[in-house]
Amino acid sequence: MAQASSILFVLGVIATALGFAAHIGHAVLLANGRRVVAFAPAARPAFATGGVTGSFVTAHAASPGTEVALSASPTPLSRAATLLTLAAFAMLVASLVLRGIVVGRGPYGNLYEFSVAFGASILGGYLWLSRRFPIRQIGFIPVGVALGMLLYASSLPSDIEALVPALQFPAMLTIHVGMAVISYGIFATAFAAGIGYLVQGTEDRFAWLPSHKTLDEVAYRSVIIAFPIFATMIILGSWWASIAWSRYWGWDPKETAALVTWLTYAVYLHARNQRRWAGRPAALLLVIGFLMVLVTYSGSLWFSGLHAYSGLN
Repeated sequence: MAQASSILFVLGVIATALGFAAHIGHAVLLANGRRVVAFAPAARPAFATGGVTGSFVTAHAASPGTEVALSASPTPLSRAATLLTLAAFAMLVASLVLRGIVVGRGPYGNLYEFSVAFGASILGGYLWLSRRFPIRQIGFIPVGVALGMLLYASSLPSDIEALVPALQFPAMLTIHVGMAVISYGIFATAFAAGIGYLVQGTEDRFAWLPSHKTLDEVAYRSVIIAFPIFATMIILGSWWASIAWSRYWGWDPKETAALVTWLTYAVYLHARNQRRWAGRPAALLLVIGFLMVLVTYSGSLWFSGLHAYSGLN
């Protein structure tokens, strides 16, 4: 079963790489205006045109309920990009399930396992949001981040070893780290939307990209879903720390990075509806927030602390 998990991981990495290439191709075709449309460009549903109250964006003039755009048009690679990413996600989840059965806990006990779960979560978050919003043309960003994470995981030791004493609480490990993985993955799509917004601007400079209204709504919905999950993860982590180390909070580097990450997204949620911070500043906060997510993920590699259980010597 452990061997099957490893094989599925390798296949998942290959499928992710192919999905990344297909997303790049799809974006390039759209950027060049070479799209394949059966009769007319697809119409965006009303929810994708800025229907969130309190948003800092302003709607462009358009026919009620629709917004025709090049970005909604399919290309020969658009369907392949989605199917390959879906296949990669399925294989990675299957690999993690088998790994979890073998180790008898959530597959998050070392940096290899956590990195694979992180990569799979990014793909899952993107796939879920792309079903509701026309964002395939920026899909290469979250899929590319997931590919980088998986390639890094492939360089890490994957041996199954006994957990350090602080982690020998299978239920808490599964729930606490699982919530971190889910929130991290959803934040990755918010990061992609933030990058897209910075490139697109409020003038909607590029017809092949989603409108700034769509990018804003994708980012906002991503954060309002991931933010409470991340906050709950911190609370559970504090409880776990009291069990493992007899204190709720100790300003360990990973704890501190998690707190800064939470504060960054809290500021974003406030800034998004403030005129002075609207638009570009709020989008920049999404980029900073995800950089802090990466710091939180990797902090134990750079700083000594109680969370140094990566499995690396």
